[in-house]
Amino acid sequence: MAKIKPFMAVRPDEKVAEKVAALPYDVYNRQEAKEAVKDNPLSFLRIDRAETQLPDSTDTYAPEVYAKAKEIFESFISDGTFIADNDRCYYIYQLAMDGRKQAGIVACASIDDYINNVIKKHENTREEKEKDRIRHIDTLSAQTGPIFLAYRSQTCINNIVARIISEYRPLYNFTSDDGIGHAVWKVSDECDITTIENSFAAISDIYIADGHHRAASAVKAGLKRRDACPGYTGAEEFNYFLSVLFPDESLMIMDYNRTIRDLNGLSREEFMEKVKENFTITEPGSAARPSKKGDISMYLDKKWYMLSAKEELFQGKDAVASLDVSILQDYLLSPVLGIKDPRTDSRIGFIGGIRGLGELEKRADTDMEVSFAMYPVSISELFAVADAGLLMPPKSTWFEPKLRSGLFIHRI
Repeated sequence: MAKIKPFMAVRPDEKVAEKVAALPYDVYNRQEAKEAVKDNPLSFLRIDRAETQLPDSTDTYAPEVYAKAKEIFESFISDGTFIADNDRCYYIYQLAMDGRKQAGIVACASIDDYINNVIKKHENTREEKEKDRIRHIDTLSAQTGPIFLAYRSQTCINNIVARIISEYRPLYNFTSDDGIGHAVWKVSDECDITTIENSFAAISDIYIADGHHRAASAVKAGLKRRDACPGYTGAEEFNYFLSVLFPDESLMIMDYNRTIRDLNGLSREEFMEKVKENFTITEPGSAARPSKKGDISMYLDKKWYMLSAKEELFQGKDAVASLDVSILQDYLLSPVLGIKDPRTDSRIGFIGGIRGLGELEKRADTDMEVSFAMYPVSISELFAVADAGLLMPPKSTWFEPKLRSGLFIHRI
């Protein structure tokens, strides 16, 4: 059963929360991060990506980068940018995008639940990406980026969330530059806290929706501290990691699309003939997203096509092999275009659905040759993959809106 506990958050003063809140560190490259903090000295990116505060010649992973992050973090505490709550509580974090709202519980999840697969994964992680965040957590003695978790909706939790949102003034309520609404409430009533904690304790499966590397890093940082404290009891803060947990019914997964540099030596006519072996091709006449599972939009030579996977391609397939991204990979990208390993092949690019079909057109018309728009993976498909102990192909899911970093910090 899941152990999801309240905690004492370090968080921004209400007057500056909007300026502090920042997108996750890993959505930026170095130059983008530097531009993002240039005119906003309160941006949490200054802590999450402290190399932006050092000369460009400084290695991103140099010791002085982490030391600078700690320096800025402590200065934000000392000057009142951050305040520290002195009571253990949950928080509600509501995000609004295009008229749709999703509200999650901000809490700390158990690293043992992660190890024992109560908290389930659907993606691989890369060790080199983990090392950076482990050092960041270790140096700050704090987790700064919440993990996006999902669970099967629970009426009891939903009712508490809905009541607090309707009856109480939020701690924070602002709209970020990208048009996303952010609102936060504190859950401090002991009865509500107990009900939420007990409700999660009755849940057997929780899923990482987004933030696999952040989760793995937080767990490994916690295990490192356990090694250094052989008499640990399990109650120490390093045994838990910062999370926001959302009910499945409130979530939206967007498409995660592909663009390919060339046709693997084939003429356009030869390529289309090979595509027809496993897909029915129609011409919608204009740009159109796939409207159902099994359909894939393709843009080639300034023209859109709809590829419909033949029914037999799905027969006898497990939860991963039956995903649309797997069908495209196994029956077109690999055998026709020669993309054997999408994790390492430089000929493939990935474009989040938030960028729109226009970005797929732009890429195929400039530095690439052909683009594919996918039908989004459903949350039930994600759960099925994780329940089966399987892993999705890389870049299968794109969640929007993104959680902001800096609104909640968990000191360990």
